[in-house]
Amino acid sequence: MLLIDDNYIDNIINTMLIEAAHFADKITIINVPLDAIEYLSLCAQTNSLPDIIFLDIRMPGIDGFQFLKRLEPIKHYFPASLKIYMLTSSFDPRDLQEIKENKLITDFIGKPLTSEALEEI
Repeated sequence: MLLIDDNYIDNIINTMLIEAAHFADKITIINVPLDAIEYLSLCAQTNSLPDIIFLDIRMPGIDGFQFLKRLEPIKHYFPASLKIYMLTSSFDPRDLQEIKENKLITDFIGKPLTSEALEEI
């Protein structure tokens, strides 16, 4: 599983929740979206892509939606089983509409992440 979020505290809390729920065997945290693109490109080349990605919307540099647009060149490497969840505190109707329209996004999860949200996945 890959967690892409620039907030250090959110990453600590989310990691603790994910570990406590035994949701993932391995958690990779990347706090810079451009680094995550590079990481996923390498994973695609070695056929070692994560099964689930939790992606924050609001991050410096590029936001979650811009991040997804930059994945376009490698999306054909993604297995059909890959799930991308927008993990966000935004309830801006424009964000929610963009989440709905983006075919790479499985769903969104409101922050803070909860064990109940993990159970629903």
